[in-house]
Amino acid sequence: MHTVKLSLGERSYDIEIGANLDEAGARLQGLCLGRKMAVVTNPTVKGLYGGRLIESLKAGGFLVMSIEIPDGEQYKNLDWVNSIYTALLINSFDRKSALVALGGGVIGDLTGFAAATFMRGVPFVQVPTTLLAMVDSSVGGKTGVNHPMGKNMIGAFYQPKKVLMDLSVLRGLPREELLSGMAEVIKYGVIRDAAFFDYLEKNREKILSLDPDALEYVVRRSCEIKAEVVSKDEREGGLRAVLNFGHTVGHAIETAENYRMRHGYAVAVGMVYASRLAHKTGLCGAAVPERVEHLVRSYNLPSDLSALGRKPAVAALMDTMQLDKKAEGGKVKFVLPKRIGEVVITKEWDEGALRDILKS
Repeated sequence: MHTVKLSLGERSYDIEIGANLDEAGARLQGLCLGRKMAVVTNPTVKGLYGGRLIESLKAGGFLVMSIEIPDGEQYKNLDWVNSIYTALLINSFDRKSALVALGGGVIGDLTGFAAATFMRGVPFVQVPTTLLAMVDSSVGGKTGVNHPMGKNMIGAFYQPKKVLMDLSVLRGLPREELLSGMAEVIKYGVIRDAAFFDYLEKNREKILSLDPDALEYVVRRSCEIKAEVVSKDEREGGLRAVLNFGHTVGHAIETAENYRMRHGYAVAVGMVYASRLAHKTGLCGAAVPERVEHLVRSYNLPSDLSALGRKPAVAALMDTMQLDKKAEGGKVKFVLPKRIGEVVITKEWDEGALRDILKS
């Protein structure tokens, strides 16, 4: 097992990569979580791993109940957060009771937001079961739900007490979900680590065949990069915005498609378009978008809007981007690459160039 520390003073916590679900109860002792726990999950994940986790928590001395949320991004909304509140109140949960998120990004975001707001904040633990959740959404404390007009428009920064990652669960992950997670992995190479990007280029077969060493390295390095960024800028005052590379266009695609496209797939398209925009505006050479697109395609991820079967209207995508929660003074911030391993955050980008890229 490898532990990555996310350092945030009194809100610091460990990301335990390679932890065993059967040892979760023992690993959560000593965190001042109280005796009552609610495991929030979806029916599919509960059927696969819920029994193991709940038995482990009970063996650790916790009183455990489970709360099920339907599987899908369309359920990441306030109605289902309210269903969590109701279950907690019916079962007399208090401020010391804890929530455990067992699942992918939807479950983690929902559970984290419920924990941040129930009785003004109760402790919670992340137990991610998808690659995307392991390398991205379970780490860093962003929690929230979607609004019909935009993704993650309602939320809070709220850190977990611990993140437990059992990498063995990835062997049961549908291929599409594994590939979706790889989009966020590729992002880390572009924004922060050229050597990691090279590794992803050269070790595609090992990674996609779930070679244990390759998988552990991919998850660990991704978490190290995110932990480093978040520890310097927890609430996205500056540096943390680099983690949004590919997400400006990606979130607009998700919203326009009513979340029918997987998050990682939308981010993959967004990364390619952001790289093309950077080249078209003279920020980087042609090799940057070429390498980004080639790597995205090599992991069987979409690189343009044709993957949707039909293109959403460019005007609709541009309008949705204007609603981006990271916009300031009516200007949308873009994360654009200067080279592999280095990006800039800018509000000075060419709207006409982006329209042309979206149309092409």
